[in-house]
Amino acid sequence: MVRFLTDEDFSGPILAGVRLRLPKLDIVRVQDIGLRTKRDEFILHVAAEEDRVVLSHDESTMGVAAARRIDKGLPMPGLFLIPQSVPIGTAIEEIVLVAMASIDREWEHRIHFLPL
Repeated sequence: MVRFLTDEDFSGPILAGVRLRLPKLDIVRVQDIGLRTKRDEFILHVAAEEDRVVLSHDESTMGVAAARRIDKGLPMPGLFLIPQSVPIGTAIEEIVLVAMASIDREWEHRIHFLPL
């Protein structure tokens, strides 16, 4: 199953809903692993080291940082950008779908917006 890392400002209600639906899902917040206030580039570096797909609402800077990693040929397990305007229930359903239906490394070097 896909492993996730949520960005610092990721919605708590979305995360709670995903955890409720998939209690065994390996999903951590940057705050939980000592990355609070770290730059996007460093968060993506740690995500790559831990083979975690990043979930973020930060459409402006996180996407640019991820694209830079891809352009440089650096590891990038994947990034899902979820606009703040996406309803909580829809975001939960989309993340659950990605988690359950993905194959290993399917999202590597890819940036996607949710909903798909």
